[in-house]
Amino acid sequence: RPGMINLQQYYLEQYLIERTGDVPQLEKRFKHKVIAVTPGDDKVTLRVETPDGAYPLTTDWLVVADGARSPIRTMLGLDIEGKVFMDRFLIADVVMKADFPAERWFWFDPPFHRNQSVLLHKQADNVWRIDFQLGWQADPVEEKKPENVIPRIKAMLGDEREFELEWVSVYTFQCRRMNQFNHGRVLFVGDAAHQVSPFGARGANSGIQDTDNLAWKLKLVMDGKAPAALLDTYGEERGYAADENLMNSTRSTDFITPKSTTSKVFRNAVLQLAAKYPFARTLVNSGRLSVPSWLATSSLNTPDGDVFEGQMIPGAPLADAPIEAAGQPGWLLHQLGNRFQLLHYVDDASTLDEKTALALAQLAQAAIAIEAIIVAPRGQAPAGLKTLIDTDGCIAQRYDLRPGTTYLVRPDQHVAARWRALDASKIKAALARATCNA
Repeated sequence: RPGMINLQQYYLEQYLIERTGDVPQLEKRFKHKVIAVTPGDDKVTLRVETPDGAYPLTTDWLVVADGARSPIRTMLGLDIEGKVFMDRFLIADVVMKADFPAERWFWFDPPFHRNQSVLLHKQADNVWRIDFQLGWQADPVEEKKPENVIPRIKAMLGDEREFELEWVSVYTFQCRRMNQFNHGRVLFVGDAAHQVSPFGARGANSGIQDTDNLAWKLKLVMDGKAPAALLDTYGEERGYAADENLMNSTRSTDFITPKSTTSKVFRNAVLQLAAKYPFARTLVNSGRLSVPSWLATSSLNTPDGDVFEGQMIPGAPLADAPIEAAGQPGWLLHQLGNRFQLLHYVDDASTLDEKTALALAQLAQAAIAIEAIIVAPRGQAPAGLKTLIDTDGCIAQRYDLRPGTTYLVRPDQHVAARWRALDASKIKAALARATCNA
């Protein structure tokens, strides 16, 4: 998989808007502003302001995704705590044709921008993003003016490089989070719940992971298939993930923009050593890239009762691997998600016995359905069971599979439980635990 893919925010917004047209039960209301929120025991009442006047709106559950400044969080008087970094960065998206590698470049104290840091990375459509550290005393209004931005870029790229400014802004960053993400029937996600510095692409990625975690839990609660206590685990798991992101983001920020003598001495020593010694290169922290959190301590996990090797422990985000499905090449993660699923491994899918096939097929008939998937190096499973061919043996290696090994997978692609043999009673118990029905 690629180390990093940069996508401009306006593309993400466009794709999201286009996707809403495919969801008939979703209604978009532009120029509608929430001006009051009244939580209740069994509902939440909003007051919404529009160009045609205000109106009340009542909902069973309110998911708040109104950004870092979150007016709704302020209306409810809820806290958000953490650190605001006393620094400013100029961000410039420039359109230019360049043969630079499609990877992040980071400069610490370069000759064209002394005593400050600079970041460059490629985006789609020949757009390159450049971040210049400015310092806290910089005037944001002045720094955004083209007559001040263009000389900085020319000093970096050279006068002969042609480019056009697409977008310019100045930002500060902070590492903060709410103490609690769920407040009764009001649930906070994304920047409304937590904010991190931009190094490592942890903002939007963690917001998407929030919704991955919340959506399936809220659906089960709304359908009466799980108690409201399941939503407490949203705060438990995503609060843990937020702390992890804040820790990594703070460390990156302290390395990139050291604010103490000790931090600066350490940073400079690492950079000097990294030029000659490989061990020091692992200490260069220009922003550890965002990855899904390992929910190893989650209360929804069923602890191992069998011996396994490797990293796919209960709570782990699933590792990807090449597969073949219905004769077509693909990837494991594209076959998983949005429902509970069971991966059952055999040497040859076509030799799966009738009793096992029936037991697996019956999992789909439960109140909370589980889709059974057979993973094998070859063959096609009977009884219409979905079969994935482990073409290169990567699934077997990464999941430490042997005949009979079974994994229960959550809708958000985390491991819920695993066993060395198929046991319907253990699967039922693990599902109950994973949905707070135990």
